[in-house]
Amino acid sequence: KHIFLYAVPYEWYERYAVRKYGFHGTSHLYVSRRAAALLKRKPEEVNLITLHIGNGASATAIKNGKAYDHSMGFTPLQGLIMGTRSGDIDAAIIPYVMEKTGMSLQDIMEVLNKKSGILGITGKYTDRRDVEMAAETGDPRAKLAIEMEAYRIKFYIGAYMAALGRVDGIVFTAGVGEMSWKIREKALEGLEELGVILDKQRNREAMSRNHEFVISSDASKVTVLVIPTNEELVL
Repeated sequence: KHIFLYAVPYEWYERYAVRKYGFHGTSHLYVSRRAAALLKRKPEEVNLITLHIGNGASATAIKNGKAYDHSMGFTPLQGLIMGTRSGDIDAAIIPYVMEKTGMSLQDIMEVLNKKSGILGITGKYTDRRDVEMAAETGDPRAKLAIEMEAYRIKFYIGAYMAALGRVDGIVFTAGVGEMSWKIREKALEGLEELGVILDKQRNREAMSRNHEFVISSDASKVTVLVIPTNEELVL
């Protein structure tokens, strides 16, 4: 309960079931089981951080093979920056913008779910391939979107490393997680002191929706993997 509850009146949980639920469960389940197999351990023997990065994006801390914490919450709006969803924001922004603009609550929720995230930052893109191409040509907001998304991923990795205590593997999956070496590289920069050492050459070569890769250095204490998800198989 200390993980899935919010610090709001307890009656909201009792009466209205307000709590964290988490999403992308089939994806996180699949890649965590594959990661355990690749690490040659039983699922209950591994602690993992799995990162489902696509148009929707979520992170899961997995302790002894079971979901321990998750970045999404009561709805899929919480957590990482996504294609059109804002991810974590200060809740007080909502009444502030409503007062300034005259927007309704429904209007605000439409913006937070469908016009925010990467689209909100860049003003025109949701596909990370478009964002990376624009960044290469000097678009400052595309560059900003990459920095913001990678930082938020790194933020959750760090938080979950602290929550788990011991991390055996970090797994990237879904469209962006499997195909964007740049997002992976930026998200893992500076984590060497925490035992996460990326092999940049391996990382840049790991761009396939059909193969599993180890992209960490042989010297890394934490194994970093790219594993294509298979939610249909889980279902």
